[in-house]
Amino acid sequence: MALKSRCLTALIMASLYPSMAWSIRPAPIDLYGLDFTPTFMLSESYDDNFRELESNKQSSMITKLLPSFELKAEDRNSATRLIWQPSRHIYHDEPDASYTAQRVRAESIMEFTDRHRLKLEADYHKYQRTESTAVEGVNDKLNNKLVGGLYTYGAKSADNQIDFGANYDELRYDNADGVNDDKERNTTGLTSTWYHRLGSNTRSLLEYDHTRFDYLQSNSPRSSNSDAVLAGAVWDITARTTGKVRIGYEKKNFDSSQSNDLNNPTWQIDLQWKPRTYSTFTFVARQALAEGDDGAEAVKSTFTQVGWRHGWTERITTVAEAGAGRYVYEGQNRTDNLKDYNLAVMYAMRRWLDIELGYRFRDNSSDAEDQSYTRNVVHISFNVSL
Repeated sequence: MALKSRCLTALIMASLYPSMAWSIRPAPIDLYGLDFTPTFMLSESYDDNFRELESNKQSSMITKLLPSFELKAEDRNSATRLIWQPSRHIYHDEPDASYTAQRVRAESIMEFTDRHRLKLEADYHKYQRTESTAVEGVNDKLNNKLVGGLYTYGAKSADNQIDFGANYDELRYDNADGVNDDKERNTTGLTSTWYHRLGSNTRSLLEYDHTRFDYLQSNSPRSSNSDAVLAGAVWDITARTTGKVRIGYEKKNFDSSQSNDLNNPTWQIDLQWKPRTYSTFTFVARQALAEGDDGAEAVKSTFTQVGWRHGWTERITTVAEAGAGRYVYEGQNRTDNLKDYNLAVMYAMRRWLDIELGYRFRDNSSDAEDQSYTRNVVHISFNVSL
């Protein structure tokens, strides 16, 4: 399913870039009644295998320049924000890998009455990928467009609520000579979730998701419909323990008779425990069918991560994360087992300045030829706001 695939990707990407979770407290500028908030991150890192290769590894010092500009408007019943995030990635030892990325995102939340709420989002992302590329030593160039919405019926204090969601996603490649054109697709997703209150802090849920994958390549063996039913619960107990658990089953039906339909148990688990206000433990687990890659019709993806974030003083915070993933490539004799570790220390020097020092280690073991690798990344970053 598209939703689950994006969740897996987002989880891994958030782990790859711990600096995305800043502790700075930006001071917005009043701009004709709107809140304008600029921020800036400068990162210097050393990556000993930024293409994630088993042999002929490429290493480099990397400078990342990531400004961000947010414009926000809100009143008693609604809030809207527009974010522009250009970025420059400079690979000093491998200049051909350097690139510029762009991201524009709009979000809006509207509460018409206590029973009717609507969330809207639109996102455009143009970027390049240095790892797992189609041509060794050449970046993959991608752009992604997404629009979506979620309507909620039912008061927050009511015994029952229901969500109706829809999204549309376009994935395109800008590689030379049509490389990866077979992966270009349009994805349409529909979801509905029923919540029923079991207690003051706990609700059960029942969810149905339908996703249509339309590949642009004529007679693509990957075009398919995916359906999933999940049941679970969501709770928030005294602000110390929060969680959301969904467990179910999904089925992927391919248009082409050359591809075998797939059935797969699926789950999404998010748990958070705060024994102290300054200490948080997290547990995240995902299993879902992701779209095919490297000739596979689909990939059964499982990823689990535990984390600990602890504030030793008002200024010093540490983050430790350990993750493990298993990726089974359907239609191929290939299984990858990934181990992923991250350590970071953040120093809140000023309200408007954070300094972060981090280390990351990734180890992928694959039974396919030339797909295993190890990767070490050390970085220091400076997060600045007004």
